[in-house]
Amino acid sequence: MQVIRGLHNLRDEHRGCVATIGNFDGVHRGHQAILDQCREQAAKLQLPVTVVVFEPQPREFFAGDQAPPRLTLLRDKVRLLGDAGVERVLCLPFNDALRGLTAEAFIEKVLIEGLGVRHLVVGDDFRFGCDRRGDFHLLTEVGERHGFSVEHTRTFTVDDDRVSSTRIRTLLASGNFEAAARLLGRPYRLGGRVVADQKLGRTIGVPTANLPQPVRSLALQGVYAVVSELPDGRRLPGVANIGWRPTVGSTRPVLEVHLFDFDGDLYGERLRVFPCAKLRGEVKFEHFDALKRQIGADQRRARAYFLQRPTFNNDDSLPLASAPLAREAVTSDSSAGTPADHDDG
Repeated sequence: MQVIRGLHNLRDEHRGCVATIGNFDGVHRGHQAILDQCREQAAKLQLPVTVVVFEPQPREFFAGDQAPPRLTLLRDKVRLLGDAGVERVLCLPFNDALRGLTAEAFIEKVLIEGLGVRHLVVGDDFRFGCDRRGDFHLLTEVGERHGFSVEHTRTFTVDDDRVSSTRIRTLLASGNFEAAARLLGRPYRLGGRVVADQKLGRTIGVPTANLPQPVRSLALQGVYAVVSELPDGRRLPGVANIGWRPTVGSTRPVLEVHLFDFDGDLYGERLRVFPCAKLRGEVKFEHFDALKRQIGADQRRARAYFLQRPTFNNDDSLPLASAPLAREAVTSDSSAGTPADHDDG
């Protein structure tokens, strides 16, 4: 897998490929079907598969904080694309210069001069260019003149509905991790590197591994029963909070994981965390005792969940819930306000 950052880093050896263009957020089964099409043509033409992505994603450029949260960060996206058989990823910075290109200029600079595309796979509703003139028909017309063919993507459905990143976000937000995994082709996961924090959890006997999360990847918020994969490959059940920790203050969201029956030092290590069931939404606590009581209740519910589903040694056997667990009363004081946030453990 080769990652090429920007048009200026393209070389002669990068010319000649089967390509596709898109966000590929999540690299879900719909994306994987597109990549299958690319690999089919690449095998016939004996050319590499190149995927063109943008950083930031166009909706993030235009909508900023109002853009939908990402399912995968660029690093994870590249890894998943490589796993799907992609040889090269061209990552274009989505900035004012790229935004200002007309459709014809984009085709000329990126597809013809830059990549020397021989075959292109895009959706028949694909639109591009500052003038919005770029579409499947324009690509086909230009391709006929410049010697590359264009193929539209095949619609991929699960349960009679098209697989999309938006649909997966909705399932995750609703706590249906089982259905989300069917659309992704794998269980949804979060991750990061464990950093030192205020260590408040240790004062109440609930130490947490704290993994800062980029703002744009916060597809989940709340408290969850999770399975965490340690660097040595072991998988342990636990409970996690994903949120902003307003009580202690935080400038970015944090994934806080308490591993059941674990005693070890994880600082500086990378963890993979698989949410399995949503326990509740976040709650803002004004009193530490109320937070402590609720953390105890969260642990009991998560332990009970895993006792009924003890197998989680590989991706295929993760005990993923199809809906949030039945709600229990949150033990915060009435003065704490409506459910909004949960504090650092």
